[in-house]
Amino acid sequence: DKTVSLRKDLSEMHEWITQAEEEYLERDFEYKTPGELQKAVEELKRAKEEAVQKEVKVKLITDSVNSFIAKAPPAAHEALKKELDVLITSYQRLCSRLNGKCKTLEEVWACWRELLSYLEAENKWLNEVELKLKATENVQGGAEEISESLDSLERLMRHPEDNRNQIRELAQTLTDGGILDEVINEKLEKFNTRWEELQQEAVRRQKILEQSIQSAQETDKTLRLIQESLAAADKQLTAYIADRVDAAQVPQEAQ
Repeated sequence: DKTVSLRKDLSEMHEWITQAEEEYLERDFEYKTPGELQKAVEELKRAKEEAVQKEVKVKLITDSVNSFIAKAPPAAHEALKKELDVLITSYQRLCSRLNGKCKTLEEVWACWRELLSYLEAENKWLNEVELKLKATENVQGGAEEISESLDSLERLMRHPEDNRNQIRELAQTLTDGGILDEVINEKLEKFNTRWEELQQEAVRRQKILEQSIQSAQETDKTLRLIQESLAAADKQLTAYIADRVDAAQVPQEAQ
C-alpha cells in the first residue's frame, strides 16, 4: 500500500545519506601528495553536486508524505511525519557538512597552490642572485667599475622578506594539519639551504668587492702620484733643455 511505498522511499534515501557520510565524512583522510589532495577536492565537489541533485528527490518524498498525511487517518500520521522530519534533518546536515568540508579542502588546495607560487617567485630571485654572483667573480677595471658592480649586487640583495614570510606561514598552516607535510618539508629544506648558501656567498662577495675597491683606489692614488711626479720632472727637464743646461751640471736630474 501507499504507506509501504513511502517508507521504502524514506529508507532508500536514508541509506544514501548514510553511505555518503561514511564515504566522504567519516573516513580518515591523509593527503601525502598533491595528486591525492587534488583528487579528494574533485571527489568532494562531485559528492556535493550529487547531494544538491538529491534535493528534488527529498522534495518529492516530502510532498508525497504530506499529501498522504492530509488524507490518511490520524493513526498513520505520527510515525511517517517523524521519519520525514528525521530524513529532512539528516539531508540538510549532510549538505551542510559536505559544503563545509568541500570549502575547507578547496582552501587547502588554494593554500598549496599559493605556496608553490611564492616558492617559484623566490627561486626565480635566487636564480638572479646566482647569475649576479657569477658576473662579479672577475670584475675588470678600476674602482669605479668595481663600485658599480658592488652597488648592483647590493640592490639585488635588498630583497624584501615578505615572500619568505608567506612561505613559512603557508607551509606551517598546511603541515599543522598533516597535509603534504613530507612534500612541503622537502621543498622547504631545499629552498632554505639554497637561500642560506647564496646569502652567505653574497656577503662574502660584497666584502671581496669592497676590498677590491679599496685596493683599486690605492693603486689609482699611487698612479696619480707617479704621474704628478713624472709631470713635474718632465716640466723641470723641459725647462733645462730650454735653458740649454748641460746634464753634467744637474747630476741628480740626469740620473
